[in-house]
Amino acid sequence: MHMSATDSQAQFEQVVVPHLDAAYNLARWLAGNDHDAEDIAQEASLRAFRFLSGFRGGNSRSWLLTIVRNTAYTWLKQNRPQTLVSVSDEEWLDMEDSTTLTSQSSALHHADRDVLRAALEELPVEFREVLILRELEGLSYKEIAEVADAPIGTVMSRLARARKQLQDYLAKKGEK
Repeated sequence: MHMSATDSQAQFEQVVVPHLDAAYNLARWLAGNDHDAEDIAQEASLRAFRFLSGFRGGNSRSWLLTIVRNTAYTWLKQNRPQTLVSVSDEEWLDMEDSTTLTSQSSALHHADRDVLRAALEELPVEFREVLILRELEGLSYKEIAEVADAPIGTVMSRLARARKQLQDYLAKKGEK
């Protein structure tokens, strides 16, 4: 069954358009600046439009953010390969207990926006993306695992590690 251009447009407006802010937000955090984020978000939107026929229903935001993430990683590989330093999950198996997670979350909420932005930009891309998807976009662990194409345990350890690194960074800034 072939969709007409108007059907495609209507489906795009229903499936993709409501989530364009989230798509841009993720692209912005992964790319680190507005100009590159615009390129990534635009490319991801074009890909989403091309792949619409492959969307089988379900969570359209996770589906679009997966495309944004993949587009961003492809763009970063081509333009800034040095930013994609992967961290093996074995290195991050020292999970913190839940009391430190609670204090980390409150530290994040009370941090100055500019300091927080700088702290986030210091994180490896893999950590930054899970933190943005969880804290700013409110995705569940399961949704983040789908978007990041990683097991839930990996998502949880990356989140814990990202929060710990952020907290350490913010604590250092507080001492100055």
